[in-house]
Amino acid sequence: MKSLSSRAVVAVVMVMMVLMLEAESGADVSSNAVNCSPAGLRPCLPALNSPAPPTSGCCSQLRIQKPCLCGYMKDPNLKTYLSSPNAKKVSTACGVPLPKC
Repeated sequence: MKSLSSRAVVAVVMVMMVLMLEAESGADVSSNAVNCSPAGLRPCLPALNSPAPPTSGCCSQLRIQKPCLCGYMKDPNLKTYLSSPNAKKVSTACGVPLPKC
């Protein structure tokens, strides 16, 4: 039970970091048709932080945010998450290849 609460705390901290970084940096993650917001990928946090498979909500958000991924990968604070082995697992499972930027 203790490990579950630790994971929950880690997930909350990661979401807060992403939101703070987004607001603070004003990262250039613009796209014509998509509102690029790393917070939109919140449904993917459990799959990025554990062996859990991505949910359909995660895959849906990943597809929506696909045009934004290069912008996210240019942000050193987000690149760590998007270049992790779990990110590759999530992108493969969702059928959304990670871009080569």
